[in-house]
Amino acid sequence: MLVPEPGSPDWWLLRLGRKLYNRRPELDRRWDWYTGNHPLPQAPAKAVQAYRDFQKNARTNFLAMVVDASVNRLNAIGITGADGKPDDQAWSWWQLNKMDSRQKTLYRTALALGVAYVIVGEHPDKPGQPLISIEHPRDCITEHDPATGEVKSALKVWYDEIERLACADVWVKGEGRTEYRREQAGRRFALSAKTWEPGVQVNDGFDRPPVLAFECRPELGEEPQPEFARGIEPQNRINLGVLNRMTVGRISAHPQRWVTGHQFATRTEMVTEVDSETGLPISVPRQIPDGNPFIPDPASTWASSNPDAKFGQFPQADMLGYLKVHDADIRDLLVLTATPTYVVAGDLVNIATETVVALDELNQAKVGEHQTNWGEQEEEMFGLCSVVAGEPRDFTEHEVRWQNSRHLNPAVLADMATKLKAVGYPLEALAEKIGESPQKTKRIVAMAAGEAMLRAGAEQAARQPTPPPRSTREGRGEQLALEVDA
Repeated sequence: MLVPEPGSPDWWLLRLGRKLYNRRPELDRRWDWYTGNHPLPQAPAKAVQAYRDFQKNARTNFLAMVVDASVNRLNAIGITGADGKPDDQAWSWWQLNKMDSRQKTLYRTALALGVAYVIVGEHPDKPGQPLISIEHPRDCITEHDPATGEVKSALKVWYDEIERLACADVWVKGEGRTEYRREQAGRRFALSAKTWEPGVQVNDGFDRPPVLAFECRPELGEEPQPEFARGIEPQNRINLGVLNRMTVGRISAHPQRWVTGHQFATRTEMVTEVDSETGLPISVPRQIPDGNPFIPDPASTWASSNPDAKFGQFPQADMLGYLKVHDADIRDLLVLTATPTYVVAGDLVNIATETVVALDELNQAKVGEHQTNWGEQEEEMFGLCSVVAGEPRDFTEHEVRWQNSRHLNPAVLADMATKLKAVGYPLEALAEKIGESPQKTKRIVAMAAGEAMLRAGAEQAARQPTPPPRSTREGRGEQLALEVDA
């Protein structure tokens, strides 16, 4: 049993554990919104059962598109030092952990749930090499110093299915890592002082928790929200509008009709009522309609023996209004979430490049904000990797290079590079400007230097005078003279 003192690892285990447990329902709700498992749009109370089959099909998920529109533009392609040269060692750590592909998982989780985490440690199979693990916010949580913004404590929980152990690691700044382990039959954690025993201190070599939070546009004093937070209400309207449109469409497929003057068949049933005078239950006969013979069906023919019977049909509903409202709700969602409207092209036909650029401005600003925030976190991540490698370095002045988030035509890039070259831009700056990675830029400069040397050598050889060819006769005379001398 734990007897936690404020500020101790045991105290942080319980504090962060409760925060982690309390936020899981909200994370589940956000993931449902991202994956399209939205709350079912509700029909009027009397018609819930009639609409039940429609409700599950009425969900049209645009929120995943909002997240993916940003994730597709986020791609770190290198890291450079203060001198602008690529840091090959740091990039080797990135490659070792396959972050070229795994970075998308990190960004997508952070944008869909509001936050994702990275933990840096030593690779279990490669001593001295850093291991970068991406952690889900259901299993990891941090608390930051309000003055500096640095992580002062962190918690990671998981369940070891092989050993059947509930596991928790707690990092506290200045005190290292504390491991907590206990036997448990299932995944359900009980985060209380009675269920845990005192942990074991482990020295990882870090002076601070090696846990980094990648938050989606953090605001002061507020919990980070998912990328699509402002689009939830328009998404609800879209789902309800689709439900209404589906309902109208089904009714239009079997139009509602009316009949007058027809004598419907009835049957007599005994109904129990309360006598108003005695207050006792009594049975009285009642005439009950014996079904409706007029059921809409493509193979049915309606007929009535009553000469006064008349049949008619209600006017068909206008679907155009529903479609216009649907388009308006989609535009609202895209505008509120700063998602490019051309991802749902609609009426955009043969639009100019300038129009596409203008429609993309808000999204570019949002992606640039993510790059700035997460670039700082990745620089700190490389600093933690250097501690594992035994060569602690300060990456404060380093810069993470991102692939150009604008989808530019190659002809536009070539024209831009030509004009920049004309005003004196060096080749290295041009390669960087058009979006090449630092490693590829280095190869381009090296290859250009090699070609320049070969070209200079060929030009120098061409400028040297060529000696006149010697005649065959002179050659023979010289040979004969040598023979005579011999």
